[in-house]
Amino acid sequence: MVWIYLTIIYIINRIINRSCKYSLIRGYLNPNCRFFAYIPTIMSNETLATPKFPVMAKSLHAELKRRVNLYLEEHAVIGTGNYKLFSKAIILLSLFVVTYIHLVFFTPPTFYAILECILFGGLIAAIGFNVMHDGSHGSFSKHNWLNKLASSSISVLGASRFMWATKHVTIHHTYTNIDGVDDDIEVGALMRMAPTQKHYILHRFQHIYFWVLYMLLYIFWIFYTDYKKYFSRKIGSVPLKKMTIAEHLEFWIVKLYHAAVFIIIPVYMLGWVSWVVGFFVTGCFAGFILSIVFQLAHTVTETEFPVALQPENVMPDEFAAHQIMTTANFATKSKIVSWLVGGLNFQIEHHLFPKISHVHYPAISKIVKKTCADFKLQYNEYPTVLSAIRAHVLHLKSLSKPSFA
Repeated sequence: MVWIYLTIIYIINRIINRSCKYSLIRGYLNPNCRFFAYIPTIMSNETLATPKFPVMAKSLHAELKRRVNLYLEEHAVIGTGNYKLFSKAIILLSLFVVTYIHLVFFTPPTFYAILECILFGGLIAAIGFNVMHDGSHGSFSKHNWLNKLASSSISVLGASRFMWATKHVTIHHTYTNIDGVDDDIEVGALMRMAPTQKHYILHRFQHIYFWVLYMLLYIFWIFYTDYKKYFSRKIGSVPLKKMTIAEHLEFWIVKLYHAAVFIIIPVYMLGWVSWVVGFFVTGCFAGFILSIVFQLAHTVTETEFPVALQPENVMPDEFAAHQIMTTANFATKSKIVSWLVGGLNFQIEHHLFPKISHVHYPAISKIVKKTCADFKLQYNEYPTVLSAIRAHVLHLKSLSKPSFA
């Protein structure tokens, strides 16, 4: 079912993109035409000029690329995914389908159903980490069509592939931890993630209540933030590029699919109460796992939140150094953690080499760590998940104080 759906989304994209070049109704479906002009706009007029990174004579990024490429050549390794990643994708997607069918059509007793909903939420996060994430960066496979298919797995979870690619692949990976640009550290008035963000009284307790907010991420993402980005045509302060006809249609097809599969069918089969409980448990567990994994990578005590030098609007460090200083690894010795989170515990390597699959990060990390030492640059790493969570809590607590405003 999942693979069929992914294939349909991919085929629809191809057909629309090709046919619109010759279609007589192309003009009526153009994103600039009157049809799309009537889409409600709630965007603000405020935009922020994105900063630039300086070019250094002795480029850290160039040296890192040279060393990593040399390793790949010497070991005859293709940087994209291999059979280990493909088999993991099949396992996760198959478990997703089986768990859904069992919960909706062969519902077990309440206690076991709740446990199964927790598993289902974990599978949502795991598919996002392992399949969608590599696919969106073009590192899942050496074949472009397979990368698009893998990245489309985000559609199965109910989220917009276009919005994710813009928010994460384009903005977050370029402007990591830059307040006002990186949407990943923009939580609004409820939380203060960077020292340059405004302080509110509520933030005094953010290191206590953040657990609850993180649990709501997935539900909030599916039912609110995707739509906000779509109608405002912006992600934070960064305007969205014009969406193609295929991207518009895919957005709404995905939302209709999610409503049918995750709401209408379960409500019809189980009733409102059972659906609300099951969906809430699933969504909260998926939301917390998704949130905590990404937050442990950038909002901990050791990471930095650089500010552009004005009036030039240039960052103080080159791109690679910026990525290393704003990112942290955790639990890199644990094969179980690496398998479950799709190598996102090797976040430094991922930010430096997003087009290399996470299955190669353990080997590449040794090269990156050595290069950081040669350039006298701190390599942020926490030995366990718990130590990284502690560093995240301490970071939130430090920013809860007005003196850091």
